[in-house]
Amino acid sequence: MMRLIKLVVWLSLFAALGFCAWLFHYAKTPLNLTPEAQEITIKPNSGLKSIANQLVAQQVIPDAFPFVILGKILRKEPYLQAGDYTLNKNVSPYQLLLSLNHGKATQGSITFIEGKTFKQMREKLAKNDAVKTTIQDLSNDEVMRLVGKGEKHAEGLFFPDTFYFDRNTADIVLLKRAYENMQSKLSTAWANRASGLPYKDSYEALIMASIIEKETGKASERPMIAGVFLNRLRIGMRLQTDPTVIYGMGDKYDGNIRKKDLETDTIYNTYTRDGLPPTPIAMPSLASIEAALHPEQTKALYFVGKGDGSHEFSNSLVEHNRAVAKYQLKLLTKKSPQR
Repeated sequence: MMRLIKLVVWLSLFAALGFCAWLFHYAKTPLNLTPEAQEITIKPNSGLKSIANQLVAQQVIPDAFPFVILGKILRKEPYLQAGDYTLNKNVSPYQLLLSLNHGKATQGSITFIEGKTFKQMREKLAKNDAVKTTIQDLSNDEVMRLVGKGEKHAEGLFFPDTFYFDRNTADIVLLKRAYENMQSKLSTAWANRASGLPYKDSYEALIMASIIEKETGKASERPMIAGVFLNRLRIGMRLQTDPTVIYGMGDKYDGNIRKKDLETDTIYNTYTRDGLPPTPIAMPSLASIEAALHPEQTKALYFVGKGDGSHEFSNSLVEHNRAVAKYQLKLLTKKSPQR
């Protein structure tokens, strides 16, 4: 009897987890509306089921049931409002519920992804149909002056996140929001940093965080990667990290990094120059900022990729060379034809 009860409990748990995963996926998945800006009307005195059926009739959602379930679980039903709405083609069911809750048109959203550059950030803004483009002909320096801050180099100063906004919001407004978010989170993290870190200021920590972001394929390794780089800084060893070299190459980078690239000096080449590069090289996540400010206590000075996103860490060059040989051999074996 107890076995049966346990089985029922486990099956119920798995079913609940599966349901939650399905609902989360549904809530966040864009509806991909046609045309790009769709006008809809919600009738007065409509309940949640009626609204869902109206959305189906107006070809906004394919099925009323999941929308009703989402609305009930989020307890939005009492607050949904009638009116005319303009929907962005990329609106998700969750965003739609929020807009109906606030009684205003769903306008748009944009997600800035950690590890991307400011150039890629600008390209994403330009392609978003809900964003009013105002900076397309401006240099990065001119954009930063519009943001209203003294920094000349934009890289790394904007927080990667999803931002929701009214349709036709200017791109510079969204940049200001992302900038202010980064400054707020960086300031808080800096105030709570570990002691004894070799940074002059929070900007240097931001530079390190951007390197960690680009070097780390496995999230749990961020503090360890930080520990290695800080060990190198403390003993005057060059960082020797490929992502900074790639950033310095700019448009010359074709997807491959060669020995001559590592030997060609630029201000971002950490193989030819001591210390940190002059600026961040990408948008770091909060996790990478925290890793830069709370590194793992380690004696490791080297690491090499295992081919699965994780790394082998070594305390000495001899150990590192062994690890390099080991994982390079594995990589070559995988690439070679089976005999």
